[in-house]
Amino acid sequence: MKFTTLTILLYILLIFNSLAQKNKPISAESTEQYPVPVTSPNQLFYIQRSSNINSIIYDANVGIDKKLDPKNPVHTYWILYTQGGKKQELTSIQRSLAYGLHTRPTSVEVGGSYEGYFFAYRKRKFVVKLNPKGEPIALFPINGKMQILKKVFVKVDESGMMPSVISVELWGRDTVTDKEVYEKFRP
Repeated sequence: MKFTTLTILLYILLIFNSLAQKNKPISAESTEQYPVPVTSPNQLFYIQRSSNINSIIYDANVGIDKKLDPKNPVHTYWILYTQGGKKQELTSIQRSLAYGLHTRPTSVEVGGSYEGYFFAYRKRKFVVKLNPKGEPIALFPINGKMQILKKVFVKVDESGMMPSVISVELWGRDTVTDKEVYEKFRP
């Protein structure tokens, strides 16, 4: 009984969260019409969705010792372009169910290396680490090969009770050639 009540409550919260995040939908055929977040030295990648122009930013938490924070290697937050580019932290529900990450240490490399996955999509695991230059990167499977992830675009259908993902597009850079890579898939 408690499980059913909790499940219903979570669904209600997700619906309200989805409605709260809905602003003016973009009818763009291309992601080129979306704002590009200002890049910072610690930015790993960002996610944009077809439902509005707001972006979810994933930054590496690099300390003054130039190592990744072992307790929280990635900081995730919103840039709300629908509110003038305001920065906003994720809600606990967004962090634990939708856009949050699970990470765990994988090695004792300089600065550490962390394996993880998105709570909303656990099928593809990523690695966050420092490259040989000491710059933070996120390696993610793109076209079956671990590549440096830079941007994700999620096409969402919000016509039903719960939003559903139609497709996911990934942009990144090849770890060897530094050439741009791209993949589109249906989860």
